[in-house]
Amino acid sequence: MGYLERFRLDGEVAVVTGGGRAIGLACVEALAEAGARVVVIERAEADAAAALALREKGYAVELRTGSVTDAARMEAIADGLAAAGTPATVLVNNAGIGQSGIPSEAVSDEDWLRMMDVNLNGVFWCSRAFGRHMIALGRGAIVNLGSMSGLIANRPQPQTPYNVSKAAVHHLTRSMAAEWAQHGIRVNAVAPTYIETPMVTQVEANRERIPVWLADTPMGRMGRPEEVAAAVLFLASPAASLTTGAILTTDGGFTCW
Repeated sequence: MGYLERFRLDGEVAVVTGGGRAIGLACVEALAEAGARVVVIERAEADAAAALALREKGYAVELRTGSVTDAARMEAIADGLAAAGTPATVLVNNAGIGQSGIPSEAVSDEDWLRMMDVNLNGVFWCSRAFGRHMIALGRGAIVNLGSMSGLIANRPQPQTPYNVSKAAVHHLTRSMAAEWAQHGIRVNAVAPTYIETPMVTQVEANRERIPVWLADTPMGRMGRPEEVAAAVLFLASPAASLTTGAILTTDGGFTCW
């Protein structure tokens, strides 16, 4: 197999949670361009419109609706693909939420639990559901969307719940990688910096934060969704065949300082 061929995913079924916009949408396109049949999981069909529009490029993209916080629904989707003879061989756990600006002493129980439910529980529910079929198949690749916030404490904004949820995703990644390597399954994570998406750039409070973030970044800029998707594609593909348990920082050097 040639080196460029190692990045191909022809014949693979890839599931991307939260694949309807931003980083998730870029991941859908990257995996589809590499030849995978991509199954997008979104809460509603309207949320997946941009991903489904990629069919116009000739990509194989389809939708399953459901929330990653619904373990039974994730099991049903995974079981349904397997029953049809097309079990997922790639899983990108991208779905997540963010919240910042609330000091720890003011964080409500509801905010804490919601962050953990989506960002951590959702990753586990999906990994367990699709991982069972990967174990039966004897191969698979899981890529989790962590964050550099799982490695450092951000400034100037306080965001303990988010940081903790992503740190937990990183350790979940390492733990599953060690446990499932014997089954031919690789589990890795990408830890991005701040990414230029509406969720970041259109938040009023971030106008004063962005200059601080850029000053703390050796490359002096935020990232783009396609830059994260390229890292996800690498980890999902045979090009990363010896890589498992890795937390790949795509942070413009932020964690170097």
